[in-house]
Amino acid sequence: MFDLPAKRELNRGFGDALSTAFELAVTPAILALIGWRLDVWVGTTPLFLVLLFAFTMSYEIWKLFRRYDTQMRDQEARVPGLRRPDGEVPDR
Repeated sequence: MFDLPAKRELNRGFGDALSTAFELAVTPAILALIGWRLDVWVGTTPLFLVLLFAFTMSYEIWKLFRRYDTQMRDQEARVPGLRRPDGEVPDR
């Protein structure tokens, strides 16, 4: 009646997407809050707030692209006869 492995994979995909979205939104916000408190303590303009937020966002985006690239390479390696970027056909 139900394809349980497909349903399990779909639920796993939703969970992965939700955790990635949460990480992409909350982590920069927490570090921006820490930067704001540092700015108040040191007495600077929102320098630390902007620096920590920008650093965290760039790291999170880099990590997201890196994870995506790794997953796509794993998927491509499973396709029989698919040519790699260097033009060679992987042995299978």
